[in-house]
Amino acid sequence: LPLMLALACASASADVIPTLGVVQQFAVLGAQSVTNTNATTLHGDLGVSPGTAITGAGSVTFASGGQIHQTDSIALQAQADARGAYTALAALTGGMDLRGTDLGTLGVLNPGVYFFSSSAQLTGNLTLDFANNPSGVFVFQIGSTLTTASDSIVNVINGTSSNGIYFQVGSSATLGSGSDLAGNILAQQSVTFNSAANIACGRALALTGSVTMIGNTVSNDCSAYGGP
Repeated sequence: LPLMLALACASASADVIPTLGVVQQFAVLGAQSVTNTNATTLHGDLGVSPGTAITGAGSVTFASGGQIHQTDSIALQAQADARGAYTALAALTGGMDLRGTDLGTLGVLNPGVYFFSSSAQLTGNLTLDFANNPSGVFVFQIGSTLTTASDSIVNVINGTSSNGIYFQVGSSATLGSGSDLAGNILAQQSVTFNSAANIACGRALALTGSVTMIGNTVSNDCSAYGGP
């Protein structure tokens, strides 16, 4: 089944994916607010715009020299760039229709566009194999919510320096306790982390709502597999 999906889905390559612009430097970006409790580690910047509230920043460790951008010009531009990327991702056509399918049942996927008309779930493990394709990109277009179960994992293998993973979420994303996701979440509304949920080689971007963290790690450093 995973092989059939990989062959059938529409391909996505780096030349059709928008650059993230200023938001590239962020790990977490909220619109209304950002809230953190417990010890959180960010590789990248933390920001909010047009809202002004950042709560619990004192419990955030910036592991790679990240900065806080609270309703400044950089956060404003980052939001504009995030919205542009979201729109471009949503406009991609021809994706493999996975409505009603749990991502955790698919085993291994190859680069492409994968479409959910409403909600998407990840229970268990999913492996994304870039197959050493320097132009390979994964795009998950999700009509409403993205939910990952506790302890679920996205594994990434055979990536290169120009690869990327994007979850374009029509409403909000919720990451279960202890889950490990890879890639960029661009949520139209909010992103909520449960305890010890992490994002590797990606970002949590909320376009109209808030980002809520509880002792998490979010890293935009992709040295583990070389993606952007």
